[in-house]
Amino acid sequence: MTKLILFNKPFGVLSQFTAADGHPGLADYIKIPAIYPAGRLDRDSEGLLLLTDDGALQAQISNPRFKLAKTYLAQVEGEITEPALEGLSKGLTLKDGPTLPAMARRVAEPNIWPRIPPIRERANIPTSWLELTIREGRNRQVRRMCAHVGFPVLRLVRSKIGEWAIDELQPGEHLQRHLSTPQTQPKKNTATKRKPRKPRTARRRPSA
Repeated sequence: MTKLILFNKPFGVLSQFTAADGHPGLADYIKIPAIYPAGRLDRDSEGLLLLTDDGALQAQISNPRFKLAKTYLAQVEGEITEPALEGLSKGLTLKDGPTLPAMARRVAEPNIWPRIPPIRERANIPTSWLELTIREGRNRQVRRMCAHVGFPVLRLVRSKIGEWAIDELQPGEHLQRHLSTPQTQPKKNTATKRKPRKPRTARRRPSA
């Protein structure tokens, strides 16, 4: 049976088992042996991180070529506008190239845990929340996308990866599941290869 661990990574925790530079690692929260993170989540981001003992499943979750959907809740500075949401949805051109189209919508402030430490809010400047679903895995992509449309991210929480959601997990908690087979299989090419036809040999007409 394949082990899959759903972990709610707190703010400030590294996506590796070893602590570094004064920041705690996964070993401070998870004591299950022989499992590895499937992808990463920035130190200053929170939310769902998946871990597994299956190398194939790990690759299918983390490798961008499988285009597994990842959903984030982002608190941004300012009141997010429809043109900004439209730009996020259609795709943007960042320094490392264009992004794929995403799913972006404004949402009410989610009923989630308070961040420790709290975000720094500027006086007289409101904040708003949006839900963004992407199928890429570039470095700090959501933050860069939001900044590109003029709304810097103050808080970022990953709520879902593929079919797996954070649900009621609180920061630092994890849930272990057992899978009989990997749940995110790549699509197989069902096209049938045809062998090239041999050239026809010209038939000789019988001599008169």
